[in-house]
Amino acid sequence: MHVEKYEPKRLCNLCVCVLLCIVFLLFFLPVSSYAENATTSLEEVVVSASRLNEMKKEVPTNMRVLDEKEIQLSSAQTLGELLAEEGIGHIQKYPGAQTSFGMRGFRGEPHGNDLKGRTLLLLNGRRAGTGNVAKIMTENVERIEVIRGPASVQYGSAAIGGLVNVITRQGEGEPSASAEGKLGSYDYKKGSAGFSGEIEGFDFSGGFSRSTRDDYTTADGEKYHNTGFDKKEHGSLNLGYTFKPGNRIGMIYTGFNADEVGDPGRLSRNDLDDYSDRSNESIDFIYDGSAKDGLFSWKARYFRGNDKVTWYDPVASDPGGAMAKDDGVPETREVDSKGAQSQFTYNPEQIQITAGFDWIDYDISSDTGGFDYNNPSYFLLAKSGFLDNSVFLSVGARYDDYQVEKKNEEVDKDNLTPKLGVTWLPMDHLKFRANYSEGFRMPSGDAIFGSYYYKPNSGLSPEQSRNYEIGADFYYKALNTSLTCFYTDFEDKIESRRIGTGLQNAFINKNIGEATHSGIEGKFSHDLAAVLNLGWSIVPYGNFVYMYQFENEETGDDLPYVSDMTANWGVRVLSNRGFSSDLNFLYTGEQKITYPQETEKGGFTVANLSMSQKIAKTENYGQFTLKAEIRNLLDKDYSYVQGYPMPGRSFYLGLRYDI
Repeated sequence: MHVEKYEPKRLCNLCVCVLLCIVFLLFFLPVSSYAENATTSLEEVVVSASRLNEMKKEVPTNMRVLDEKEIQLSSAQTLGELLAEEGIGHIQKYPGAQTSFGMRGFRGEPHGNDLKGRTLLLLNGRRAGTGNVAKIMTENVERIEVIRGPASVQYGSAAIGGLVNVITRQGEGEPSASAEGKLGSYDYKKGSAGFSGEIEGFDFSGGFSRSTRDDYTTADGEKYHNTGFDKKEHGSLNLGYTFKPGNRIGMIYTGFNADEVGDPGRLSRNDLDDYSDRSNESIDFIYDGSAKDGLFSWKARYFRGNDKVTWYDPVASDPGGAMAKDDGVPETREVDSKGAQSQFTYNPEQIQITAGFDWIDYDISSDTGGFDYNNPSYFLLAKSGFLDNSVFLSVGARYDDYQVEKKNEEVDKDNLTPKLGVTWLPMDHLKFRANYSEGFRMPSGDAIFGSYYYKPNSGLSPEQSRNYEIGADFYYKALNTSLTCFYTDFEDKIESRRIGTGLQNAFINKNIGEATHSGIEGKFSHDLAAVLNLGWSIVPYGNFVYMYQFENEETGDDLPYVSDMTANWGVRVLSNRGFSSDLNFLYTGEQKITYPQETEKGGFTVANLSMSQKIAKTENYGQFTLKAEIRNLLDKDYSYVQGYPMPGRSFYLGLRYDI
């Protein structure tokens, strides 16, 4: 039997967290004594934490919601750029169309599918089938929910550091449509269109965009060849029919396609003609239902998807020579996915119980081989309110069974994951929360069955994490603050070890890694209009993550690719005359990297500015909005990945028409 040891280091970290939350309470408690009209932010409805619509005040985890207005105000061109601006954690962004995100010291996987990552990307509450957030559009998105910390009980493998759930807009109200054109630096061109509405129970919402760009120049004035792309296309369509109150059938399509995206290699050895074609598309069929009295509700979903990338190496243009293959043969990796979700909720007065079933099947193929991944799972979630709903207790458990098959060989594994959370609302606008949750990541087929360089190891176990978290949220009128402390034990990490001297089968994957991740997360925003008695909304804001421990337990060294500090801050302005702007600063701290050699990568701060102004509005013919953006406002020479610098100062101008 495993007996968990509470080491002095962990106890010290937890004491620091408790102390910070007590200070947080003492600081804001005087304000609460005269608060009469508390903000309704805690009444905000979210869905990702429990897979059901619930009020944010009942959620025991650290959660961030980006609403449609914040998404539209941002200068970000892709979901990856948007997540970077929000400072959610580690961003691994390459030129072209490849970006992944990390949280709490755990990274996603930009090169393969989501099985290899330790953070998870969702589309409308189910696995996106990719860890590359550059493939996800920000048009036709209602909101983006970010959960920090393990969410494996709700969504399964890989959700160790956290998850991002992109939720498509559902049409409502009078039909409307929009069109937008944008021009920018490096011959950037983008056109997009969208529509939304509802007619006699039928709702519809959709968006489409197409963009092109030439090679860009770094802030140092150096032309970075092969960083352009011939075409990127995003599409989204959400259709539904409500045939009786609380009962809707729907279909959601999402698609991404990119042609001849430059694959430049590091600037020091800039490959001039390698490129890739990338695509990702999926379709969902969904039924949401509930009884008249709301005592029972249910959800069923079936989806299919395909994620594909093909790399081309036409000639040996790598100046260094070592990277050039000059074989002219493209390499392809493709993932066909299909899956289903079903859940049933019983919701009497003081308790809510949800039981459900998830199933996902990945057929992964590449030029070097492939495998099939099959994962049925069962979960149970329960929540109850006490003391006149001032205290909420949330519990849950999930059982995963999975089979990984290659040719005639099959490996079966299973995993059981629990969670427990408590929220306490001593007053309407103050919330304290505590949460224990476990996460896991199942070993991939590559690790189990091996490859040319790796021997197989069918005995691999899932990676495991145990997360302890406490926090507080305070909302008063236009003030919004939050503080969270977390401590995570990470065990059975799958790492490779050399076992021979030759190339063939010289390595093997083993469950040998252990690490400790702990830190503090905070956020702040305040609309000064209420204080200054202004007609305009002026909102300074800030978010930060400070990792005070990210240590390899075996060696005592800091983990690579983890910054001790990431933060974003800025100010948003909204006027009643149609003007809006967002000035955003993002700081990414130093981090240790191991490729191409072990060294320290310096930190950086990058600024982006976006502005828009309604310039014409008519009652019958719609309105025009002029948009302007400056990315990398301070012309900073920076890179998210060593050797792959981002563009220098870039300008964009657009015109949007809404009717």
